[in-house]
Amino acid sequence: MHDLKIIKGLLSEPFIYDDEYFSDMYIALRLKEGRIYNNSEVAKLPTVKASHQYYKEWMIRSNSCNKLLHYIKSHGHICNILDVGCGNGWLTARLAGVAIESVTGIDINTVEIEQARKVFKKIRRVTFLHGDIRSGVLRDKKFDLIVFAASIQYFSSLKEIINIALNYLTLQGEIHIIDSHLYRPNEVTAAKQRGKKYFTNAGFPEMANHYFHHNVDDLSSFSFSLLNNPRSWLYKLRFRKNPFYWAVIKNNKP
Repeated sequence: MHDLKIIKGLLSEPFIYDDEYFSDMYIALRLKEGRIYNNSEVAKLPTVKASHQYYKEWMIRSNSCNKLLHYIKSHGHICNILDVGCGNGWLTARLAGVAIESVTGIDINTVEIEQARKVFKKIRRVTFLHGDIRSGVLRDKKFDLIVFAASIQYFSSLKEIINIALNYLTLQGEIHIIDSHLYRPNEVTAAKQRGKKYFTNAGFPEMANHYFHHNVDDLSSFSFSLLNNPRSWLYKLRFRKNPFYWAVIKNNKP
């Protein structure tokens, strides 16, 4: 038992993560992909030119962002927000525009956190933390909304990270997972193979060990709902299609 520790009441194995190694590899891959932006570009995100190589991707993110902002504005109890895996901070900054009190962005990547601090330093009520939610760096902070936007795939266990995040929620708090693929059980193996092939072809085969393909059925043990379900018949009727699930997990802890 001496090798275990308690994080916000949750018994867990010691947190060990070589974030510098992962961060260096992640940045190198993103540079090769053309996904590292200068300060001026970050300040304008999710808006990009129509000629941008990832224009369609950013249109999806813009759609997700707008819907999330609308959701927050229509739920008056959401005052404090946590953006997990915030990267360069563009979404954190947008969330600050609707948050009643404060928004915190957290990421293990030093390069992007420093860029976020520089680009959005004039925005009030925003804090950027370098660290990992699993390490206890948030201490006793509580949030009304915790969002994983295009970041849940970097956590090895969906159930574990949700359980940890639940401990940082207020009584009426919610966890939102957006802009990340969630798979059916029979799809996971093929998705892993595609991911391994992609990272190998890109020259970063070890990245496959840090990118995880989560089973949507793992949400069944939580109090959750889907605000966007790309498998539903209603989705097929929509003009603006978002291929990602939008999952909302309620706080069910006493």
